[in-house]
Amino acid sequence: MLFINAAAMRQAVTLPRVMDTVEDAYRLFAAGDFQMPERPVFQSGEDTILYMPCFTKELISTKFLTLFPGNPARGVPYISGLMLLNDRLDGHTLAVMDAGMLTALRTGAVGGVGMRCFSRADARSVGLIGCGTQGFYQIQYACAAREIREAWLYDSLPDKDYGSYIGRLQQALGEKAPAFRVAKDAAELVQNSDIVVTTTTATAPVAPDDPELLRGRCFVAIGSYKPGMRELPDAIWRLVDQVVTELPFALEESGDLSQPLEDGIITEERVKYIGDILTAGYPAPPAPGETTYFKSVGMGLLDLCVSKYIYEEALRQGLGQQVEM
Repeated sequence: MLFINAAAMRQAVTLPRVMDTVEDAYRLFAAGDFQMPERPVFQSGEDTILYMPCFTKELISTKFLTLFPGNPARGVPYISGLMLLNDRLDGHTLAVMDAGMLTALRTGAVGGVGMRCFSRADARSVGLIGCGTQGFYQIQYACAAREIREAWLYDSLPDKDYGSYIGRLQQALGEKAPAFRVAKDAAELVQNSDIVVTTTTATAPVAPDDPELLRGRCFVAIGSYKPGMRELPDAIWRLVDQVVTELPFALEESGDLSQPLEDGIITEERVKYIGDILTAGYPAPPAPGETTYFKSVGMGLLDLCVSKYIYEEALRQGLGQQVEM
């Protein structure tokens, strides 16, 4: 089997092609040609363990992921784990990958696809609320999806080292690096951003509950993956005709959807699925002043498709290490 570490995984791919792969995964989801059980979630206090299996005609994937909110304070990543890719015919293991890097690459690509589909083609500024590992990749994908000239950053941690974070982003983006600005609060960030990306574990909305401030922007909400988590305020529902997400389970899993549904602020008729939209063709670009909202919770099919792309590219490029068990 091929062992592919995080560095080799990143080297194997290009961000536009990861976004293309994610779009293909959404179309595959809409076609229904796969098996994907609901992911088991185990919790101990604030610590979470996820198991995400998926089957297609060719492959089996299983992602084991740990999410420990206390890790950044310990100087270790919030997300870690392993990804197994197996042959569907006989079950043998083809590859073992770093699940943290896979999650960063595919979830960043999910945000990038949301920006491709639901932001204006002339969007030139992006705002990131939540400057962690996932936000780091969201900014990179934003710059791959649109010609971003200015990126605004805001994090709730009072001692956030923005200088180091910006330096890493500049190194990763090279010539495509935009001008970086640090916002004093979320309101300043939203005011200056065409696209707003949220990548937090907040239990209360991180964007201001002000419809006039939110109007005309593309919101990509990534962080809320539990019913008790919430990133966007009720004001968003006064501006959007619909929210686009990935699968019906998102209506239960994310507080950004489950809470407004429970409160009667929205109905399920206002929820649309991105696989259906992409199967019908790229959506029309938003009109001037139109607000759009894409909410992602992730799913195992995305991991399977992106890990297949990584595996095939690693083989082609001679990356990774063959290991005998």
